[in-house]
Amino acid sequence: MTDSAPRSQPRTPWRAVFGGSIGNLVEWYDWFVYASFATYFAGAFFPKGNDTAQLLNTAGIFAVGFFMRPVGGWLLGRFADRRGRKAALTLTVTLMSASALLIAIAPTYDQVGYFGAVVLLVARLLQGLSVGGEYAASATYLTEASRPGGRGFVSSFQYVSMTAGQLIGLGLQILLQHTMSDDALHSYGWRIPFVVGAVGAAVIFWLRRNLLETEVYTEEEDHQGRDRGTIAELLRHRKEAALVIALTMGGTVAYYTYTTYLTKYLSNTAGMSKSDASLVSFCALFLFMLLQPLAGSLSDRIGRRPLLITFGIGSMLCTVPIMTALSHADSFAGALLLSLAALVIVTGYTSINAVVKAELFPTHVRALGVALPYALANALFGGTAEYVALWFKKGGVESGYYWYVSACAAVSLVVYLTMRETRDAALSRGRADAPAAPGKQRTTAV
Repeated sequence: MTDSAPRSQPRTPWRAVFGGSIGNLVEWYDWFVYASFATYFAGAFFPKGNDTAQLLNTAGIFAVGFFMRPVGGWLLGRFADRRGRKAALTLTVTLMSASALLIAIAPTYDQVGYFGAVVLLVARLLQGLSVGGEYAASATYLTEASRPGGRGFVSSFQYVSMTAGQLIGLGLQILLQHTMSDDALHSYGWRIPFVVGAVGAAVIFWLRRNLLETEVYTEEEDHQGRDRGTIAELLRHRKEAALVIALTMGGTVAYYTYTTYLTKYLSNTAGMSKSDASLVSFCALFLFMLLQPLAGSLSDRIGRRPLLITFGIGSMLCTVPIMTALSHADSFAGALLLSLAALVIVTGYTSINAVVKAELFPTHVRALGVALPYALANALFGGTAEYVALWFKKGGVESGYYWYVSACAAVSLVVYLTMRETRDAALSRGRADAPAAPGKQRTTAV
């Protein structure tokens, strides 16, 4: 960028990528450590008894957080469309910091009975509110800050940062498992990652204060001022909103199955130790993270639909054999290869789902259009994935969950086969994806 570039433009090539995605890391670190450390704190908030029953209780609260995401998607999506992407990104990370701190200091069942579980529930509601807005604000920011022909690559960093947050959470879990006794982890060690999350979110808040707004947003800042980010305006794009829900359904179930639920599945079903199961997840997620930009870049060349279709077919046909094989995995290498195979398939969805959704909507309702339908789909399918899996297990028909994941993928596959290609969609009225006018530079991230 030159010195004459407008203030709405990032001054350095990767500033938009870093600023738009770094908060995602902390958001999803906090979101993920709840799931990955649940095996340690489940007994702290509920009466002692059957381990699966305790996990069901914590998974139920985990799912409740997802049902708050549509509220966050509506409120913060509207906020992002009316006040800007930067303002929304700053607000979401503030809420996440508060929720992590609440979990870190929550009293246990032995201390105050079920009041501790109430505190845990309130924290999860705040997390759901925050993540419901973060996904859309980040997706729209990264998409709008990308040059034409590079949106898939840049937007893929949303899942790079999300996965990095999960890896940090898992890495910390592995570190604590090797430096603390099992009794200490169950007693107080599980609070450490939430303290780390609260501090990390405070640091990201400071970094995001200097984030610059996208040019696409500022160009249309005065367009339909009263209708920006409203439900009435979103209803004018109800076909696109329904499309977001349908194309998300299969992807979100598969994603949470092989990320947040995988460690519990390997431990609770395959019989692996908690430390080995965590290490399998860590290695698989690390390789999965590296695949995201490669797949995003590929979508810029061949389109979004081919990757989505590949995911749909792969997930529909391979979920049952992969999950069945994982249930009998008796070695680290075998579990890792199977987990990685599943995540390679899921990459066809994760690497581009954010940009596809952002490309469906016009600027003045883009954040809300991405946030609310996506959050609804996650509440119905992603947030309940772990609970449904444990419910099948408790009922003695765990394999039923494998078929459930396959069926969700089949529904989304129909959408992938019939939807329009979005790669060349215009993000700004009257500009399409043509070169910028003389004297007017774009906000670019690559």
